[in-house]
Amino acid sequence: MGTYINVGNEGFRRIRNSEYVDKSGLIAVVNNTLFTEQCFSCVTRCRRFGKSMAAKMLCAYYDHSVDSRSLFSDLEIAQDPSFEEHLNKYPVIYLDMTSFVTKYKDESIVQKIDSALRADVLRAYPGQEEQKGDDLMDCLLRIAETTGERFIFIIDEWDAICREFRSGTSAMDRYVDWLRRMFKSIDGTRVFAGVYLTGILPIKKYKTESALNNFIEYSMVEPGDMGQYFGFTKDEVRALADKHGADFDELEKWYDGYQIGDVFSMFNPNSVMQAIRRRRCKSYWATTGAFDAVAHYIQMNFEGLKDDIIHMLAGGRCPVDSSGFQNDMSIILSKDDVLTVLIHLGYLSYDMNEEECYIPNREVSGEMVNAVKANSWQPIVDAIQQSKTLLRSTLDGDCEAVAQGVDAAHDETTSILSYNNENSLACVLSIAYYYARNDYIIHRELASGKGFADLVLIPRKNVDSPAIILELKYNKDADAAIDQIKRKNYPAKVADYTGDLLLVGINYDKEAKTHTCRMERVSL
Repeated sequence: MGTYINVGNEGFRRIRNSEYVDKSGLIAVVNNTLFTEQCFSCVTRCRRFGKSMAAKMLCAYYDHSVDSRSLFSDLEIAQDPSFEEHLNKYPVIYLDMTSFVTKYKDESIVQKIDSALRADVLRAYPGQEEQKGDDLMDCLLRIAETTGERFIFIIDEWDAICREFRSGTSAMDRYVDWLRRMFKSIDGTRVFAGVYLTGILPIKKYKTESALNNFIEYSMVEPGDMGQYFGFTKDEVRALADKHGADFDELEKWYDGYQIGDVFSMFNPNSVMQAIRRRRCKSYWATTGAFDAVAHYIQMNFEGLKDDIIHMLAGGRCPVDSSGFQNDMSIILSKDDVLTVLIHLGYLSYDMNEEECYIPNREVSGEMVNAVKANSWQPIVDAIQQSKTLLRSTLDGDCEAVAQGVDAAHDETTSILSYNNENSLACVLSIAYYYARNDYIIHRELASGKGFADLVLIPRKNVDSPAIILELKYNKDADAAIDQIKRKNYPAKVADYTGDLLLVGINYDKEAKTHTCRMERVSL
């Protein structure tokens, strides 16, 4: 057993000794690529989404220096036809790039990596002698030719160097050259049965082309057929909740909401496990350097980015073109670049069919509010902090207090948002009722009766409060809003969710620059 080659299965054994959600089906996807033109895979996802766990699982499965059958016999992969064919059949090189990035801060890091791996490989093959001028690839080629063996190479956090050294530095250029030397030439297929890179960012682009365009990439934007292995599915979280007596609805509220490819309703796996272990749902999104980057990107305010962030905090979606991003956090040239990097970091979810992004859940929404605070957007912070009082006034039926609360939210947000139609009013109202997300599922333009209700708040399970329908008018009157709710039969649709309903009509008078409110309680 070496430091980098044939490291064994201890890492995955520890995982199996803990609470484990079966993601071994990923192995079958990788197996299908071995010894093909598609054997080079780069699978990237945001922090806390199980990248290293997957890498350790692959090491344990492929490593020929150990017997891992007992670790996999009760898992999904054991039922796959490829299971026996590849189980513990290969020499495996495993490189955790963060171990080098944290130790070496100068531009010799790539040379240190190559030397360390080369020495470890040669210790594993004592009959092979190093020749003058050899690099790692020379040694692997000679071993492959003399033994007939083909290697599996796994790099965890492949992009750690890219995040540590800026684009254009000598270290970055040497690293890209090293990757090309290892994997892009024809020698790669002579040495490797398969290569698996994992990290946060897809492979860096130079101009419009990937630095390693022979790799098949699976990312938060384009997950291919690996989407179901990126996070926890609803069924998996429900099973965990049942097993541990956890509140599934709370887990769903806090950690659900990611769409990864065609797989909807994906949960943040680390946060789910933390909540179950600690028996409390809260934000487990630890503050990191990534948070500082997020706050910095938002402050750039490319092309009205602030407006889009506020729109998403209000529950909306924003279009995004991810194709121009160079997969380099130090090269951010447009609003689309900012939104794309936030998707890769997990701060936004991405609907690839509609090419739109949005804030997925309460946990991330709270972190985005923290980023807003860090940027001193005090008006928005004030509106969010006052939202608890506004909800209480609404439930109390205090029309005057609601009107005053919306006036305040309007005054606080118009410095950032335009305010010239019912849609912008709905956005401001969504911010004003931000606190309601704790107890309600909020729908913008919910299809109800003969039209779309502007804002509908459906109480969550075990919340003893009425559903709320808000109809918004611009330069009309609040009575007209209530009349529209009744005329278009909105309550009939909402009755599927609750037996108690609060109708709220809000109008903004452009000349007076004030809001009026009328409310009516209905029992269904």
